[in-house]
Amino acid sequence: MCGLCGVLLFDGGSEVMRSRLESMCHAIAHRGPDAQGIHVADAVGLGQTRLSVIDLSDAAVPPLANEDRTVWVVFNGEIYNFQGLTEALKRRGHQFSTRSDTEVLLHLYEDYGLEMVHHLQGMFAFALWDHKRRRLFAARDRFGEKPFFYRHDGHSFLFGSAVRAIMAYGGIAVAPDWVAIDRYLTHQYVPSPLSAFAGIAKLPPGHQLVVDGSGALTVTRYWTPEPQKMARDEPEALQGELLRRIRESIRLRMVADVPLGALLSGGIDSGTVVALMAGLSSRPVQTFSLGFANQKADELPFAREVARRYDTQHHELTLDSSSMALIPELVRHYNEPFADPSALPTWCVSKLAREHVTVALTGDGADECFAGYANYAKAMRPVWGDGWPGGVNKRVGRLLERLASGLGSGGVAAFLEKNGARLGGGIPERFLERMAIFNPWDKRGLYSDQMLAWVSEGGEVSSGLPPPWDPGLDGWEWMMRHDQSNYLPDCLMVKSDCASMAHGLELRAPMLDHTLVTFAATLPQSLKHDGIRGKNIVRDAVAGLLPDSVLNKPKTGFGIPLGSWLREQDGKLLREVLLSERALGRGIFRPETVRRMVAEQIAGRRNRGRQLWALLILEYWFRAFIDAEGVG
Repeated sequence: MCGLCGVLLFDGGSEVMRSRLESMCHAIAHRGPDAQGIHVADAVGLGQTRLSVIDLSDAAVPPLANEDRTVWVVFNGEIYNFQGLTEALKRRGHQFSTRSDTEVLLHLYEDYGLEMVHHLQGMFAFALWDHKRRRLFAARDRFGEKPFFYRHDGHSFLFGSAVRAIMAYGGIAVAPDWVAIDRYLTHQYVPSPLSAFAGIAKLPPGHQLVVDGSGALTVTRYWTPEPQKMARDEPEALQGELLRRIRESIRLRMVADVPLGALLSGGIDSGTVVALMAGLSSRPVQTFSLGFANQKADELPFAREVARRYDTQHHELTLDSSSMALIPELVRHYNEPFADPSALPTWCVSKLAREHVTVALTGDGADECFAGYANYAKAMRPVWGDGWPGGVNKRVGRLLERLASGLGSGGVAAFLEKNGARLGGGIPERFLERMAIFNPWDKRGLYSDQMLAWVSEGGEVSSGLPPPWDPGLDGWEWMMRHDQSNYLPDCLMVKSDCASMAHGLELRAPMLDHTLVTFAATLPQSLKHDGIRGKNIVRDAVAGLLPDSVLNKPKTGFGIPLGSWLREQDGKLLREVLLSERALGRGIFRPETVRRMVAEQIAGRRNRGRQLWALLILEYWFRAFIDAEGVG
């Protein structure tokens, strides 16, 4: 795992200054604490910081070049099928000077050009400079496990694993992208291809880009989930095939030249990973778990059961509200405002794991494949008016929304708009309403007139709806595909990458092997869920591997007890940050609305924990990046 960065200058005669590449690498040194390498040749510069995982020799320090040094590459991630690719490329006459997976990229490109990405099984973001063709080629893995930010202004193309690397190049004005901030306040993260910074974009997962020496930029999608094709085998055979594929995915991700372990949450997914790792390893698996003080929904007892069953070398950590002192440090590492509260425990358990191992496997990705989220069943529940004939509910819904639009932003308007949207919408609208931090009717009461104007320059205040409903998918399948394309890469993978790389830890997600995900898409919905509970085929497949208490417990998640923590000390953190003159004076939100929300939380009249956490993170982000307190 590493951090990458680089620059391509378009102005004739310009040369990249090595000192600027060094500054960019310094900004992401935490991602690769073991080594740093830079390649500069006229108008192009490539830089990489390295966390050594495979081939620890000096020969593998990037950037690497092909035999005649006409193709150079910087790379962040792991190619899990690199050993098979290496042997195939050697048979085609290629010479290798290292044992690393990075060198595979160079020779694949020589043979397959831009089609090389279809041969890769892994997590990756890379940039490759082709001197003969005078073009830069970059790609990001199918599920966004590794980040890739870029800035293209007509004079240069800058890229990096983090926004801080791009900013470190120098001479870049820092300003918020207000449409991206609006989307953040819907989703708790900034969705691709937007970034929170004006003029900086994210390469979406499953995409690649090419930029030539004249500055022409092309971004294309190279991978999409395959159309659903139902498997016809008996359930028992499908369970066996599923378990075989999970085991193989784990085996591939256990290849490393450094100590390796697993994050163990106490749920089915991470428990399955640990159980299968134990069967594949000749030594005890190192496991790492985290719990919360004075919280009923603590998964530590379940994690301990799995650890005892497989005799792992188990390590634990318990958090309390004092861990919120870490918020400013989290914000600086996440680059963009990021309001998933589980970022905090993920940060802490990653720090714990790094004290013992360099690589850790996780259970991320299974919920999106096997209908594991409780919100899927909740979104499918009928609402008042669904039984009305002839589309009357949709007409009444539109009428309520029109009435609301004439009433401003008060409570009555919000009530009418909310219920109008439920009556007039389908599964996508109901699902996204349930997932949103702030819905459109919330925003109209929260945003200042200035913020509404800023956001409207990029379109209406948005619910963040994805492309239209696909009539070929049922509701459950649509929601899983939505999360796989949005929530998984832009929230879960961002959380895992930033939290782990801040400590020099590499996380690997076996459930996100694209061949496993493709297989999961063939499984009948009836095997994944029963209309109430999901992930049923996984439970059946691993029934002999995990304790019944783990198999049958409700999904808990990895969140923190926000409501109670934010009320501590009479809401001191909220009052000192959100009600400060500095925050209220930004002109983004209506001060009276923010004061009311804080008062309701402190008094316990209403749990606004998720919303206030999002505002809290946003204010810290402004202080760290826009107010220039910590960009570098």
